[in-house]
Amino acid sequence: MKRSLGRVAVRWLKFNAVGAVGIGVQLAALAELRSGAGIGYLPATALAVEVAVIHNYLWHERFTWADRASASSLVRFLKFNLTTGLFSIGGNLLLMRILVGALGMNYLAANLATIATCSIVNFVVSDRVVFEEQGGRRVIS
Repeated sequence: MKRSLGRVAVRWLKFNAVGAVGIGVQLAALAELRSGAGIGYLPATALAVEVAVIHNYLWHERFTWADRASASSLVRFLKFNLTTGLFSIGGNLLLMRILVGALGMNYLAANLATIATCSIVNFVVSDRVVFEEQGGRRVIS
């Protein structure tokens, strides 16, 4: 049991390391789309989240869940986008609408709050659905 918890803890740390860089990617994209390109905060949020989703998928595939082999990276990418990607975009848009639109919070601070809120669900879905163990066993690289 401790060994299993240790593996989950290490994976959680890797997930968060990738996520921390992804936050930077998302905030930079959001700032550029919003302030640089003048796009409204909701469309800019959706686009920035998708940029971060793609970034995070690539690193999770090669780093966080590198020990779980898959027949098709494209299938995993689609699963990632249709689960954590859609949840992240939907969650971000809903919470941004509340925090920025209704409460007047700064859009970058609000975006950080939405990212933290979606993180735990994204880890569980990624671990159990997107990067699931094949055949009930792990493939060690």
